Amino acid sequence: MTVGQQLHQTLGMLRTAGGQLQTYSLQTMDPQAKQFYNSCSQQLEQMVNDLSNRVNYVEQQEPTYKVNEMAQQQAAQNQNQQQSQRQP
Repeated sequence: MTVGQQLHQTLGMLRTAGGQLQTYSLQTMDPQAKQFYNSCSQQLEQMVNDLSNRVNYVEQQEPTYKVNEMAQQQAAQNQNQQQSQRQP
């Protein structure tokens, strides 16, 4: 797994955790727990923003870390290989 993939995976996990905390906040009736979950969710949101900025910087410095572009290139290569295998 490349650094770019790891960074994007980490961002996804942080976003998932933030969403879970928001869900907990909505489900609880305890005001203190609600405040706690909201506070944690806000802290995770800040981490996501900071890490997103870092990912953008890293991708500008090293274009090969761009996960979306890599996935598109790989899909195009796979498609080209399949087409060449079909032709006699």
